[in-house]
Amino acid sequence: VRAVLLRNRNRNRNHRRPSLSAAMSSATAAKRKHDDASSSSSPSAIISPSLLSCDLSALARDASEMIDLGADWLHMDIMDGHFVPNISFGPPVIASLRKANKEAYLDCHLMVSDPMKWVGPMSKAGASLFTFHIESDMPADGGVDALIASIRESGMNVGVSIKPKTPVSDIAPLLDKVDLVLIMTVEPGFSGQKFMGDCMPKVKEVRDLAPGMDVQVDGGLSPATVDAATEAGANVIVAASAIFGSDDRGGVIQKLRESAERHFPGKAKQ
Repeated sequence: VRAVLLRNRNRNRNHRRPSLSAAMSSATAAKRKHDDASSSSSPSAIISPSLLSCDLSALARDASEMIDLGADWLHMDIMDGHFVPNISFGPPVIASLRKANKEAYLDCHLMVSDPMKWVGPMSKAGASLFTFHIESDMPADGGVDALIASIRESGMNVGVSIKPKTPVSDIAPLLDKVDLVLIMTVEPGFSGQKFMGDCMPKVKEVRDLAPGMDVQVDGGLSPATVDAATEAGANVIVAASAIFGSDDRGGVIQKLRESAERHFPGKAKQ
């Protein structure tokens, strides 16, 4: 299994899209980009502020500010009120953000019970990355492989996420099929929780299995906790209240980047 994973690292990440039309690329084009991506490239340091903690009355403004301050991606938490108790953003908000930020890479984390039914609406809205939870309900016809195929055919990159109590073994068979693995470092559903350092062995396990994978961490990340994550192997850092609750948002982003770049010095693909 390890040999297969090592041969299939680093599919297309196409980290920024020129327009909404890229979100609607055909299955053939998506597969070609996926197959043609270099298998020798290494992960880059990526900072993805979570807009769940921004001023929601000025979401587009805060999103643009994050990009201006040096963020690489914009992390959008999609919650259905069922998989997690909260209800947050949905396709209409993603579409509005895409209209206001045409070139931003929209890193969408789907905390929903039935991710398959969200694939079409999220693609049409302009999502760049569709990260689903392995704990969600999978399609009756084809299971998780059908979900991954549908996401990719819709023109989005594919991520898979696990909760703090879910073992890496649950997603190990998928590591040669996805672009990103999200290790939750809090229980999903709420911003502002305390970072769970005991999840770091899982980050290291994924990094060891898939050296070229984008490994994302989300939950309680701040300048005080980020070193533990990057040392374990996380190259994609999601931070919410640590950034938006600071009087120096740019300074926080820079500190997060400095930690990630100590281990992943390459520049993020654009």
